[in-house]
Amino acid sequence: MILLAKIAVGMGAVVALTGAWVCHEGFIRIDVDEAGANGSHVHLIAPATMVSVGLRVVPRHYLRDAAVQAHECLPVLREVSKELEKYPNADLVEVRDAKEHVHIGMRNGRLFVDAVTPTEDVHVTFPASTLRDVADRLEDAAPSI
Repeated sequence: MILLAKIAVGMGAVVALTGAWVCHEGFIRIDVDEAGANGSHVHLIAPATMVSVGLRVVPRHYLRDAAVQAHECLPVLREVSKELEKYPNADLVEVRDAKEHVHIGMRNGRLFVDAVTPTEDVHVTFPASTLRDVADRLEDAAPSI
C-alpha cells in the first residue's frame, strides 16, 4: 500500500512539473473571425511547447529541406528572434488605410500580429522565444556548406 502511495505521489509530481514547464513556455493564440452571418469563428489556444517538441520529432530530412529553402533568411530570423526579446513592449509595424489595419508588435514578451479587414479579423500571439526555437532548430538542421 505504501509503495502504491509513493508511485501515486511520484506520478503527481511528474504531472505538476510537466504542467509548470508547459505554462512557463507560454501559449500560442490564434483568433480568426469572418464577417457576416455565416462567417466562421476559429479560436485556438495551444501550448508553445508544441512547437519546440514538434520540431524535435519531425524527420530530419524535412527540417533539412525547410532549412535549405530558408537559408537566406535564417541569419535574419536568428538575429530578429534574439533582438525581439530585448523589447518586451514595442510597436514594430502599423499599416492603416481606409478599410484595413495591420499591427505587429511586442506585448509583454509576446509577438502579436493583428490584421483587421472588412471581411475578417485575424489575431495571432505567441512568445518571442518560440521564434528563437524555430530559428535554432532550422539552423541545426541546415546542411553545412
